[in-house]
Order: sequence, then C-alpha cells, then structure tokens
Amino acid sequence: MFKKILIANRGEIALRIQRACRELGVKAVMVYSEADRDAKYIKLADESVCIGPAPSKDSYLNMPAIISAAEVTDAEAIHPGYGFLSENADFAERVEKSGFKFIGPTPESIRIMGDKVSAKQTMIKAGVPCVPGSEGALPDDAATIKRTAKQVGYPVIIKAAGGGGGRGMRVVHTEAALLHAVQTTKAEAGAAFGNPEVYMEKFLQNPRHIEIQIMADQHRNAVWLGERDCSMQRRHQKVIEEAPAPGIPRKLIERIGERCVAAVKKIGYRGAGTFEFLFENGEFYFIEMNTRVQVEHPVTEWVTGVDVVRTQIMVAAGEKLPFAQRDIQIKGHSIECRINAEDPYKFTPSPGRITTWHTPGGPGVRVDSHIYANYFVPPNYDSMIGKIIVHGDTREQALARMRTALAETVVEGINTNIALHRELMVDAKFMDGGTNIHYLEEWLSKRIR
Repeated sequence: MFKKILIANRGEIALRIQRACRELGVKAVMVYSEADRDAKYIKLADESVCIGPAPSKDSYLNMPAIISAAEVTDAEAIHPGYGFLSENADFAERVEKSGFKFIGPTPESIRIMGDKVSAKQTMIKAGVPCVPGSEGALPDDAATIKRTAKQVGYPVIIKAAGGGGGRGMRVVHTEAALLHAVQTTKAEAGAAFGNPEVYMEKFLQNPRHIEIQIMADQHRNAVWLGERDCSMQRRHQKVIEEAPAPGIPRKLIERIGERCVAAVKKIGYRGAGTFEFLFENGEFYFIEMNTRVQVEHPVTEWVTGVDVVRTQIMVAAGEKLPFAQRDIQIKGHSIECRINAEDPYKFTPSPGRITTWHTPGGPGVRVDSHIYANYFVPPNYDSMIGKIIVHGDTREQALARMRTALAETVVEGINTNIALHRELMVDAKFMDGGTNIHYLEEWLSKRIR
C-alpha cells in the first residue's frame, strides 16, 4: 500500500478520497487554489500545497504544478477524483512518467474510451450493443453525411468525439438543418475539447439513462457492481441517481453487466469505470464509458457494501480485488440528490457565504459534503456543494427517508436546489419509477412558478 497520496481535486470528492486514505492508513496531500484556502479538507490534510490562483486553468488543470506538488511532498500516487484532469490521458501519462502511480486506468485505456468514436468501435468489437449511427467520425463530404442520416433515420444527434459533461451535442430533426448542425458542433467541439471530430447517432425518443459500475485490477480480475438509474437530468446533467434501476428485469441487467465485464477484460482495463447506456423498449445501447469514479458512486456503495474509492486505491497499489462476482449482492435501494448552489428552478449559480448549514441524520442517511457554516462558496467552479444519499430496504422506504432528510436540511445565505428535490420526491411519476431522460425538463416546463 502507498504511504502518501496526493489528491488532485477539490470539493466533496477531495474530502471523500481523504477519508478513504485515512481508513487505509495512508497520508493525504491536498492541492488547492487560492479560492479554496479555507476548505475543510485543507484543514484536515496531512500536508497541503497551493498550486495557483482561482481559475481552474491556473490551478486544478495545471499539470506541472500538480506534479511538482507531488515531488516536493514525496507522494507516491495521485488520485484525480472526477472532472478536471481525471480523464486526461496526457496527464495520466505525465504522472506515470514522473515516477508516480496514477490512481485510475492506463493512459491507453483513457485514450480509447475517452474518444467517443474509438470507444464505440471498441465496444462493438467486444459485443456490447451500441446506438445505431455512423461507423466513425463524420467526413466533410455533405452527400455522405446526408446519406448516413437517412440510413440511421431522423431524428439524429450529432456528438463531439471528445465531448463530455453533457456538452457538444445537437439534435437534428430534418435534413434541412443537418449540415449546419454538423458544422456548428464541429466548431464547438474544436474550441471546447481541442478535437473537432463529431459522429452521428440515432436520437432515441424516450430512453432511460442506465449505467453499470465496474471495477478491475491489474491481475485480469473484473466485476460489475450493479446498475444505477440516472434518468433524472437536465441538459444532460444528472440531478438524482438511484440504485438499482426500478422496473428493469434482473436478467436484462445481468446480461449487460456480464458484457461490460467481458469488454473490460478484453481491453485490459484497471480501476473503476462506468459504462453508460440508453435503455429503451427492453434494449440497452452503449453511449460512453467514464474512466473514473463518478459523482453518484455512493448509491452503488450502499447497495453492494463495496467501498469504491478504497478499492480504487487498493487496485492502483497492485492488490487483487478483495471480492469476486459471486460476492456482489444487491441489498435494498439507495437514492442520491445532488445539492447545488443555484436557484432551484432558474438554475442560476448562487455563490456566496453560507450562514447556516444543518445536515440531516438518522438511519440510512449519508451526507457527502465539504461545506460548513461560514464557508464561502467560490464562483469559479461547479455549483455542487454536496450530496444527500439515503438507503432503505425498499425503494419506498428510501423515498421516505429522502423526504425526511431533505426536510431536515437547512442551508442559508445562498440559494440551493433543495426545494426542487423536495418537490420531485413527492412527484407521482418519479415515485412510480422508470421516468425517462426528458421527464425532468418536461416537468420543469409545465411547472407553475
């Protein structure tokens, strides 16, 4: 096991990784920007290093500064968390070449799965079902683009090959709008991701967003840790996640889980990863793989009893997975609400000083957050300030516990989306389970303000 790990991230995930380090008896080094100087995890760290001013490009995306921090503190490994540099193959490569262990997949795996075109081609070869679409990146030839769209069938969605986080996507309903959409998405992709390649997929009308969590070690052992339903989303950004997915037959889930494990073994993957699928009319369609820990990992931890972050660290240290597939049993139901510093219905960011912070408790309630009373939420980063996660023997009990937890939560000084979550927890269709990815946006558009 490592003696010291550098955590190259901020917010709740930085604190989450720090806690896993403590449990393993590993010292944690925190890097931080000037805006995060007063963060809880900085005060709790064994060591901390300021790596630059508030803007991400000058701090959390500053590769030389992060690697220098690892060098001066004698860290042995770097955990990237999620976001920032977590899926940057160049960073993973620089970490390894500098003599540190990257707590994540190999740079090669990140490159293969990070490019949506190569990821899709890899999954097709591995026997994982994919959304019908172009075989690779779209060419410049207009006639070929139109012919591909006609074969796939409208509506289609144009996606950036290097995209992520819900960006670099455009739905096209008619041939008249096709070429302009392709050119616009290419320009956006080049500017945002440094890769102008785009590809085309059939736009499914009412799918659910289902994902499979996998974990693999360096000894060709791999397991899948159940599924998550992340269909409650707005502008491709997840708002509520739960495990297991309500209403999908276990045989279908098991079949796709086994295919994900087979694909992982085929590409020699190591560490944590998530296969994301659209699910419609009893069929799964692969859309992308996230080569990192995800925001919603706690719901998986609660229904499987597996500590995803701790296992990530153990695997990176060369240890074998401490469990086999037969050991993974799904117990009960878990729901997660992302708590964001934003207007609950207009979604405008609400940075500022938190004057009151009271979190819920009781059986089956977990709060992952770096926030405390008098903390100043900086305007420079993602608006998420924490997550409330609950577990119950049944989905109904989990819903009841989440309603209670949200009622107990008090945040003053800034706006949060807690009011939105409270409404959704008593929404009849959400309570029934199985809502599709468009449901929340349709619900918001109909809601009387």
